[in-house]
Amino acid sequence: MRGLTDTLEQALAHERVVFLCSFQKEESVILDELLAIAGGWDRIRVVTIDTGVLFAETLATWRAFEEHYGVKVAVEEARGPWSGPENCCATEKVAALERALAGAGAWITGLRREQGPTRAGTELVETDARRAIAKYNPLAFWTERDLWQRIHERGLPYHPLHDQGYESIGCAPCTLPGSGREGRWAGTGKTECGLHVVAPADA
Repeated sequence: MRGLTDTLEQALAHERVVFLCSFQKEESVILDELLAIAGGWDRIRVVTIDTGVLFAETLATWRAFEEHYGVKVAVEEARGPWSGPENCCATEKVAALERALAGAGAWITGLRREQGPTRAGTELVETDARRAIAKYNPLAFWTERDLWQRIHERGLPYHPLHDQGYESIGCAPCTLPGSGREGRWAGTGKTECGLHVVAPADA
């Protein structure tokens, strides 16, 4: 399937690599391939952003990922009085991302074009000019079908809420079942939390 192995190999050419993990199906596929290519986690920092209001199923998947892939996930906290979509964690999450990427030369994400209009132009390799870092999106051209084929072929762990109609999973107060990113901040015009919003410096 297009892009995965080659793009990850390019990312691993950097001295310090960060993989931002939210324990969704995309991350399961990437972790599996990263482990196969790198042979271990010495060169890769796997990081999650914990808002303190993650689904219980997300916490269970977090443990399952660590056990299955033999990786210790580092944590950057982005906590606040989150009560719903109108009080989302953009500022805190972006600050946590900055801490996670400090000193890194490459950032690996699970972005896919199929996820929605804001991600339709995603390329395999990009430059985040705002942070002066290379950004690798090895699943940019993968479909839902591609992901599930790989997960089932290899018996990979995945988030159980995917089986309940959640294609994209964020924080419990703000996420409902839905296709693509429709369930994120449902009923609002919001589609991104700020981590992948292109800043003017990138234009």
